[in-house]
Amino acid sequence: MKVNGEICTNEPKMTVQSLLERRGHDPRRVAVERNGQIVPRARFSEEILCEDDVIEIVQFVGGG
Repeated sequence: MKVNGEICTNEPKMTVQSLLERRGHDPRRVAVERNGQIVPRARFSEEILCEDDVIEIVQFVGGG
C-alpha cells in the first residue's frame, strides 16, 4: 500500500482507523482519500484497506 507517496506494509484487515492510529493521526483532524475517492469519516472504522491501495491523508491545520 502507498500512503502519501510512501510504500507501507499493510496488516491483515487493517482499517482506515487503525492506519491513522498507527501513524499518530487524530481522525477528527484529517481527510482520507483511498484510490481517488474520499472516505467518509463515519466509515473509517469499517473501511478495510488492500495491499494495492493508494492512500492520501491530509492533516487539517488551524491558524490565521
